[in-house]
Amino acid sequence: MENDLVSVIMPIFNAESHVAEAINSVLHQSHENLELIAVDDASTDSSFKIIKDIRDDRLKCIRLEKNGGAGKARNEGIRLAKGRFIAFIDADDIWLKEKLHAQIRSMREMNVALSYTDYYLMNEESKLTHRVSSLPSVNYQTMKRNNYIGCLTAMYDCEILGKMYMPERRKRQDWALWLKILRRTDRATGLQIPLAAYRKTENSLSRNKLSLMRENYKFYREVLGNNYLVSGICFARFLCAYSWFKMTSVKSID
Repeated sequence: MENDLVSVIMPIFNAESHVAEAINSVLHQSHENLELIAVDDASTDSSFKIIKDIRDDRLKCIRLEKNGGAGKARNEGIRLAKGRFIAFIDADDIWLKEKLHAQIRSMREMNVALSYTDYYLMNEESKLTHRVSSLPSVNYQTMKRNNYIGCLTAMYDCEILGKMYMPERRKRQDWALWLKILRRTDRATGLQIPLAAYRKTENSLSRNKLSLMRENYKFYREVLGNNYLVSGICFARFLCAYSWFKMTSVKSID
């Protein structure tokens, strides 16, 4: 199991400033048995050329003719994936070298189909600024309150679950996938070691609090199918859970 093939899915859209750094952080993993499926979501900058210029047989690159958002791009990658494990990273994030090795070993020891880890926050210059601590484990009910899994840290086991796809929506598609998986398995576990770094940019959803609020209410209505009243209650619970998690789990490393 520890040497099983891992399929890494990377959606890319206009990420010329950071995509090479993201790709190299995957290709230099201590767990070398991987394929990196880079899906260019109709970028208008030089992202696709940068990817094509990287020489590594494990890197596979496709380009979508029309921009469809991260959910669609990730699903295109999942369809092509050949690995037992599927992991995710965005084009402006990075992984620490031991990420895959440590996570696979943890999944084996804990006998779980979905796992995640702690991660860092970093700025545009790749300076680490904060650490985000993960919960030891989550189940379906816990995850309904808030998305506690950083997408750049998540990995699931296709041997147990089969291939699982995201809804092709613009926002919160990863949260929907974790809930879909947790309907089929008792829990997901968190490896409480920071093994990735998430880049905070001006376009990050978490930067725009009003957008975050709006997207989460729509999530309860459109993804979970709740009526207005239940969605309102879920949204109120989300605000409490999200605020508490931010206060207790995000710590400055300065």
